[in-house]
Amino acid sequence: MKVPMTKRKKSEYRKSGKKSHHPEKKYSRQHQGRANRTDGKSKGKLKANDVRQRSQKTVTAEVTCSGLTDGGKGIVQWEGKQLEVANLLPGETAEVNISKKGRFFDIELERVIKSSEVRVNLPRSSYYKGVGCHIQHMNEHAQKRFKQKIIDELMKPFGKPEPIITMEFPFYYRNKNVMTFGLNKKRQIISGLYAENTHKIIPMERSIIHDQKADEIIQTIKGMMKSFKMQPYREDTGQGFLRHVLVRVGKVSGEIMVVLVVASPMFKGKNNFVKALRKAHPEITTLLMNVNKRNDSMILGNQEKVLFGKGTITDTLCGLKFDISAKSFYQINPVQTEKLYAKAIEMAELTGKETVVDAYCGIGTIGLIASQEAGKVIGVELNKDAVRDAIHNSKRNGVKNARFYQGDAGEFMVKMAARGEKADVVIMDPPRSGSDEAFLSSVVKLQPKRVVYVSCNPVTQARDLKYLVKNGYAVEGIQPVDMFPQTVHVEAVTKLVLKMPN
Repeated sequence: MKVPMTKRKKSEYRKSGKKSHHPEKKYSRQHQGRANRTDGKSKGKLKANDVRQRSQKTVTAEVTCSGLTDGGKGIVQWEGKQLEVANLLPGETAEVNISKKGRFFDIELERVIKSSEVRVNLPRSSYYKGVGCHIQHMNEHAQKRFKQKIIDELMKPFGKPEPIITMEFPFYYRNKNVMTFGLNKKRQIISGLYAENTHKIIPMERSIIHDQKADEIIQTIKGMMKSFKMQPYREDTGQGFLRHVLVRVGKVSGEIMVVLVVASPMFKGKNNFVKALRKAHPEITTLLMNVNKRNDSMILGNQEKVLFGKGTITDTLCGLKFDISAKSFYQINPVQTEKLYAKAIEMAELTGKETVVDAYCGIGTIGLIASQEAGKVIGVELNKDAVRDAIHNSKRNGVKNARFYQGDAGEFMVKMAARGEKADVVIMDPPRSGSDEAFLSSVVKLQPKRVVYVSCNPVTQARDLKYLVKNGYAVEGIQPVDMFPQTVHVEAVTKLVLKMPN
């Protein structure tokens, strides 16, 4: 884990765009660095018997944790410096390995000497390498307090948030798993996740938040690669074939999609591979090959071929059926999504007469759900593929009072206002970067009576709320929802009401 020696400037508004395909998108470094400190002080002890030289630049020290960052890392003091240690809890004493690399410190937990009463001893998995579940070592009550405190502090200027809505069984909830493939130093095939802020693959076979069948399928594919002469892709040389495997699971339907993300469309023996994989896992309902020749961090490329099945899966959310493609944005945790969306619809106060604008509508999930209680729904999305899916999902569910348009939602609402058209409610669910001033100003121009802001990043949500409050809106409800148990991420839905109409 790395700690910067200098502070970063606060991020400005960024231009809005389509949703990311990774709903568990991480908080910014600036957000992670802000500490939720407890009372009391941490003292890094550097007695002769506590510290030993491990190499020229690495020492082992005994430290005591004084609090947590919003990234879930323990705060410790060492030689007058504040450092952050993954998997350490307030009040715990531990032995850590510390090394300096340029402007940064690498801190690795060696062992916990004195444990906290809220610590949960789960399988070691890949946590200690800085990937996967950030706070799986906290029990459910500690996780709840941790996330509630983050929301309470961020939303303090706007009111008191409601108690966070937690998950009854906070395990194996993800309906989308992505694993990256590569070679280790012994040139053995590995699959796993990238270490934080790197492209180094940390081997990982399963996780307590992944769908278990999805993890099983990925491991089967890894075991088949040698016999089918499938080499993992190497970023450093650009050689190899298999880059990632993406698995989507319909939690209600049971349908399973497997996507092989490859570096080249030349797949020798693909028919035999498909046959062997289906024999091992007859529960797979569709299999695709996605070609990604890019050199950036995007998982999926633009070229796609269906190898088996219809190329999509179907799942049910809030009583409606949705067709989901490989590139669709679809909430990762459907159990908690139903709670989140139910709260959003409640805050919209729909009576069957309202015109609702669903901004950043994606494949139309929340807009179509709102259509059951609204007079008319207008969905706007920048991603044309998502709009196509939204229109299809609307027809599939027999929805007659919803229309979906491709374009920038802010520009769309400005044109609505210029034509003298009105909207009673705007529902906005932007990406982690939040909205931007251009979009928010369009909301102010349209002047809906209510704005329902669904956010996967309360940091940028708080920034955007400040703008709306400054321009005539008042916050009348804040409901946090734990969409991603075992991680630091938390979502919140906020209700704003127009107080100063022109």
